[in-house]
Amino acid sequence: MSQTQQGGPAADPRPVDERTYAWVEPAGVLPLLASLPGEDYLRGIGDGTVPPPPIAMTLGFGPLRVEGGEVSVELDPQPFHDNPIGTMHGGVVSALLDTVTGCAVHATLPAGTGYTSLDISVRFVRAITSSTGTIRATGRVVHRGRRTAVAEARLTDTQGRLLASATSTCLVMEPS
Repeated sequence: MSQTQQGGPAADPRPVDERTYAWVEPAGVLPLLASLPGEDYLRGIGDGTVPPPPIAMTLGFGPLRVEGGEVSVELDPQPFHDNPIGTMHGGVVSALLDTVTGCAVHATLPAGTGYTSLDISVRFVRAITSSTGTIRATGRVVHRGRRTAVAEARLTDTQGRLLASATSTCLVMEPS
């Protein structure tokens, strides 16, 4: 049976890259999540005492940082982040921005209180490629109510140029 019949490319002469990674199942971390205030939990992810979420491993995020009311992550764009036209896929950009807006909200929450994203609006400003260099997503809360929170994020390159921005609304879920 040929590769084409099996669903793969038939004798494609182009080199194929491969990537493997490992992650910790989030279910094992849930008791810790419930016992720590959000900022402490996020600092634990940043310093390695709490395992990062699987999405961080999947996309290759750098360390999570919580500083002065802002949450940030870095990423070195790689070819596996590309869309069919050779630039970073908008879903990767959106995932970075959703991560830092959600984590900025999480940093404001007491132990046992959760959140979920209700919406996110992303604006793409500049193309990102593997030659862009390290990019940094930074999020901060602009409004924290009892039931909802609004956060904004910026994605910049090492020269501080804006690559994308976002706003997000999160639902705050208090324990019942």
